[in-house]
Amino acid sequence: MQGSAEFGELRRGYRSFVFPLTVAFIVWYLLYVLLSNYAGGFMGSKVAGNVNVAFVFGLAQFLTTFLIAWWYSRFAAAKLDPKATALKTRLEAENLHAAAAGEAPLPEAGGIGRQAEPSDKDKGQLAGQEDDA
Repeated sequence: MQGSAEFGELRRGYRSFVFPLTVAFIVWYLLYVLLSNYAGGFMGSKVAGNVNVAFVFGLAQFLTTFLIAWWYSRFAAAKLDPKATALKTRLEAENLHAAAAGEAPLPEAGGIGRQAEPSDKDKGQLAGQEDDA
């Protein structure tokens, strides 16, 4: 399943959203930290009353965190979840078809460790793990 074009498209869609936003947020955060360290006069400038630029930037960090999380949840619901559901449905249908034909089902997605090899089926243990007994 991981080698399929549909899975590759799902990963590209995820990466095209997550990586640029992650880089942008890290740059934004580092800008805040660097300005706090090296531009004390600017960050200490009063905006209104006792509220200064540093306080506004600090609150903006929280706001952007929540906005990015909200934006990602909308993106995932609209673009990623339908593709992931379609892939899962196809994999389950292929497993049912294989079981009905008397063949071994395909391995489940999302497992931990390396991908199982055909020769692993007669080991009687999880692939890649040694028996300590």
